[in-house]
Amino acid sequence: MAWCAARSVHLPTIDLGALRTRAPLAVGVGFASAAGSTLWRSSASSKPSSRFACLAISTDARIKEAVHTDKAPAALGPYSQAIKANNFVHVSGVLGLIPETGKFISENVEDQTEQVLKNMGEILKASGANYSSVVKTTILLADLKDFKKVNEIYAKYFPSPAPARSTFQVAALPLDARIEIECIAAL
Repeated sequence: MAWCAARSVHLPTIDLGALRTRAPLAVGVGFASAAGSTLWRSSASSKPSSRFACLAISTDARIKEAVHTDKAPAALGPYSQAIKANNFVHVSGVLGLIPETGKFISENVEDQTEQVLKNMGEILKASGANYSSVVKTTILLADLKDFKKVNEIYAKYFPSPAPARSTFQVAALPLDARIEIECIAAL
């Protein structure tokens, strides 16, 4: 169980009633929360103070699990093909490489898109997810003029309702790829 930063460093709890009257805005940053520059406790009140609650994001390695499959290209750097955490799988950017050779299927965007989506499917399968459980994708294109061609292939893989999506043209992609796609899927 993750503990609030105030509890971890033994700071006093905050009387939420006093906080509401003295601080018009409470701000949370990552795992720590602060209101103004002072933590208040109401001395006028005789009732016990309310405990301050916070939601923390843990870096405990036990709550995340790396996903790996030999049926998709290995990561090109110090990252995982995907990470399972909090009932989601976060798939890293996938390129149109043939897993066995590490080479692009071809130089054209249609072939690379098809291979990217096949590779992504293998990673999703290894994580216990599939195309229909994808909730968000991000497509990176070397040339935004390929948008229509990519859409035609992409539509074959994602059933309705299609996932939320962002598409960007970028200056360059790893290994001079034409397309890279990443996704998030619910487990």
